[in-house]
Amino acid sequence: MSIRVRLGVMLAERNVKSKDLAEHVGITEANLSLLKQGKVKGVRFETLEKICQFLRCQPGDLLRYEEDGSPGSDIGEG
Repeated sequence: MSIRVRLGVMLAERNVKSKDLAEHVGITEANLSLLKQGKVKGVRFETLEKICQFLRCQPGDLLRYEEDGSPGSDIGEG
């Protein structure tokens, strides 16, 4: 199982610059870039809330769960 971060997609859809979002949220552009790439192990709810507020979206718009085909990933199917 994998959680995919769709922040880059949301920024593009909203025509928002990473710099503006980082400033609003109160994080560095470097940390925002890591989040966009999915290279973080977690995100604070406060940060997620500020991102959603700025982009006017829901947390589910930013994060997606995707099956990865690993053993046990088909539990509940069939």
